[in-house]
Amino acid sequence: MTENLTKATFLEKVFNYEQNKTWKFEGKRPVLIDFYADWCGPCKALAPVLEVLSKEYEGKIDIYKVDTEAEQELAAAFAIRSIPSMLFCPMNGEPQMANGALPKAELEKIIAEVLKVEK
Repeated sequence: MTENLTKATFLEKVFNYEQNKTWKFEGKRPVLIDFYADWCGPCKALAPVLEVLSKEYEGKIDIYKVDTEAEQELAAAFAIRSIPSMLFCPMNGEPQMANGALPKAELEKIIAEVLKVEK
């Protein structure tokens, strides 16, 4: 199940950018964050793919969604200029961004390479 994040839950579960100037991941497992908007066609196409991935990787990664319309400060903090944009946050190391409604196979490749998680 994907979970929608607000700024408050983002600061708690992913990265508290108000307290930390450098990246410090707060999560318990690797994270994929989908920055989206309700009016965005490619975002709507991506949503069911993320639901499938959340079931396939259950207990291994967390998948969150951030509504860029409701959470404009979060979108600005990560310089989101196009949607969908996905932020991949490994347990160790820097997060990486991917843009566009990527196919499931491409997302699985990024999960394996960036998040270091296999199914």
